Amino acid sequence: MPCPSSCPPGLLALMAPGLALMATFSLPSQAGDRRALPVERTSGVRGRTLILLDVNTKTPVRIISENFLSLQLDPSIIHDGWLDFLSSRRLVTLARGLAPAFLRFAGKRTDFLQFHNVKNPAKSRGGPGPDYYLKNYEDARSLDKLYNFADCSGLHLIFALNALRRNPNNSWNSSNALSLLKYSASKKYNISWELGNEPNNYRTLMGRSVNGSQLGKDYIQLRSLLQLIRTYSKANLYGPNIGRPRKNVIALLEGFMKVAGSTVDAVTWQHYYIDGRVAKVTDFLKTRLLDTLSDQIRKIQKVVNTYTPGKKIWLEGVGATSSGGMNNLSDSYAAGFLWLNTLGLLASQGIDVVVRHSFLDHGHNHLVDQNFNPLPDYWLSLLYKRLIGPKVLAIHVAGLQRKPRPGRVIRDKLRIYAHCTSYHNHNYVRGSITLYIINLHRSRKKIKLAGTLRGKIVHQYLLQPYGKEGLHSKLVQLNGQPLAMVDDGTLPELKPRQLRAGRTLVIPPLTMSFYVVKNVNALACRYR
Repeated sequence: MPCPSSCPPGLLALMAPGLALMATFSLPSQAGDRRALPVERTSGVRGRTLILLDVNTKTPVRIISENFLSLQLDPSIIHDGWLDFLSSRRLVTLARGLAPAFLRFAGKRTDFLQFHNVKNPAKSRGGPGPDYYLKNYEDARSLDKLYNFADCSGLHLIFALNALRRNPNNSWNSSNALSLLKYSASKKYNISWELGNEPNNYRTLMGRSVNGSQLGKDYIQLRSLLQLIRTYSKANLYGPNIGRPRKNVIALLEGFMKVAGSTVDAVTWQHYYIDGRVAKVTDFLKTRLLDTLSDQIRKIQKVVNTYTPGKKIWLEGVGATSSGGMNNLSDSYAAGFLWLNTLGLLASQGIDVVVRHSFLDHGHNHLVDQNFNPLPDYWLSLLYKRLIGPKVLAIHVAGLQRKPRPGRVIRDKLRIYAHCTSYHNHNYVRGSITLYIINLHRSRKKIKLAGTLRGKIVHQYLLQPYGKEGLHSKLVQLNGQPLAMVDDGTLPELKPRQLRAGRTLVIPPLTMSFYVVKNVNALACRYR
């Protein structure tokens, strides 16, 4: 099946405009440290108006996956003819802009999907209803379209198999999964695998629970199946895709890790910040909300490192809000504060991959809307891919003077992260550094680059809302120029504003921005 482009599929990954990953660069050396910006008191700097910033350019504090920022397609978007959109040239162009990345096909409907390799799937469908929509996905041609979309976009497909097909003894019934594996192997599809989605919710979904020990046995069974099929004998397997690490979920994870911790290539979990039914724009400006993820990271890392020290951890299904999000909120410019801080925080604390839920049209948490128009978080993600590399650097800050409040942790409204600039961005020589900054203050902040960054030319990428809607806007501007696709096959050029050497960075209120510090010749960034 040809890609919707004149470019041969094999070349698409090479053409991806900004394959870089992210690395966040705060100083926190411990996994549970909530401070995105360590503060060093310096008597020579007075007041709040000027911040001195330096970066440790000798060694990275973390190195994350090249596919750090990855994407998810939720099976809930299934409807009659839904897969036809995957042949859209515009959609492939948008997805290709975020390559390289994983494309995870999973969500609440994962454990209700079944695969049917039939020649005429139309005859196997019933009338409209939940089963009708699912069967529109299940036939082999639908899997072909899904894989072709991922391949044409330069994305690696991760497919979550149905884990709720159970035998009378509650073990996993793998017969349907085996049919799907054999079919995809016959097509030589390069796919990684998962089993189920949020198993901690199975009792709610089906009135039938699966404990951690049994889930671990199920994963071992799936690994055995993969090893029997030559195409997938060395395929990657990820799991257990648990929800928020509450007490019962931690118990499930511990049971799983005891049995199958060494079976999976990365341990995966999921997180949402806000109840979508009550979210308001000011929620996205709350530092307390931005910091809730730190505690959860610490809980997951504690369990994983107890049973399989050093095992990679992924955060999947991450989104601003639950319940599908809210129009003009979770799909607005304001939601970007949460998204960019999530990327920075996860990278700085060593989470290897973060999977954004969802790439397309799932409620209002998506990057691209149902008309295939990129939303603010898409442009934010595109900038991240173009400018941020996988090496995370530590920062040193002085001049932020605050009055401590006894009995509570002080959380900064100015978030600063640093990485080596993406090696794939040929506009910058190796050794350059990219800063990304979130200013949640309602006043501008000034940053003076010091130490190894002093006196260097800086390229500014300032992302602001466009239009009278302000923080609610679904349109953005880069350095004062509105961002929009040139045509269905072309993303706009992301033009920086060059700042003169030694100039103080002025960060406008309630904005997100990237700054590439050129020609630093940072030792940590010279080599891949």
